[in-house]
Amino acid sequence: MKSAGRSKTPVAESQPLQSFARERAKQAAPAVAAAAAAAAAPAAKPAGPTSDVDAPSYISEEKADNLAVVVGIEKYSNIPDASYAERDADAMRKHLVALGYPERNIIFLTGEQATRSAIQKYVEAWLPKNAKPDSQVFFYFSGHGAPDPASKQAYLVPWDGDPKFLENTGYPIGKLYKSLSSLKARKVIVALDSCFSGAGGPLRDRAGHAPARHEDRHLDSGGLGQSRVLSASAGDQITGADNAQGHGLFTYYLLRTLNRTGGKASVKDAFTSMVPDVEDAARRQNREQTPQFVPGAGSAYFR
Repeated sequence: MKSAGRSKTPVAESQPLQSFARERAKQAAPAVAAAAAAAAAPAAKPAGPTSDVDAPSYISEEKADNLAVVVGIEKYSNIPDASYAERDADAMRKHLVALGYPERNIIFLTGEQATRSAIQKYVEAWLPKNAKPDSQVFFYFSGHGAPDPASKQAYLVPWDGDPKFLENTGYPIGKLYKSLSSLKARKVIVALDSCFSGAGGPLRDRAGHAPARHEDRHLDSGGLGQSRVLSASAGDQITGADNAQGHGLFTYYLLRTLNRTGGKASVKDAFTSMVPDVEDAARRQNREQTPQFVPGAGSAYFR
């Protein structure tokens, strides 16, 4: 039996195939052009400023029982921004990992995640359930703070907070301290890059508005137990930021101190070291900012 004969028309001259090829080339042209343009374009620079504290220059042995809650709120739901607060929180998270805090043990809340209920559940439920006698607990907050105009009690302002209804939408500093001091933990360190000025008025934070005086109760040592608390400013001052570094002054100089000491400084020594730098930077912005510290009992180290 003879085999069937093949077409004498070359494949390259096939009209259907030529039409198909032209159509595919037309469809691919935009993608090819985009790929060529991307290859020729210079690499994009990271958005926003970069800082010498964004990454830690040291590393410590992991301590399996250490726990942290890190909160940074820059863009709020309905109040002014807190400049660089999320960059602050991200850099702090990285330094905590370098200090030996396991990443799995760091709760990281930013933006819409940092609601009042989220802060409350991790401080009042998650930490007590996971803290052990050998744990070191770190709580960090960068964002707005405000006092209640009637009681003068200080509040952290969550993403969904409203300074006009702090009792209903804010997270009380007193409640934070009480919850942390009751933990079955070896040490507790609190760092707050917020100000608590402006009693009865709009939020006063990194926008540069003058504060109103009120009773300085956000660092009342009563009920703190073994906790060490570092706060960005006195109760009648505003906090500021370093635009070149892209961080709040308090957070920047705290992390710079950790880098310079390899994370080995005691909490008290690190605070003592950073205060003159924060004060000097604030004076260059024509204002006053003096960080505050409640030392607790005995010595404490960041790692």
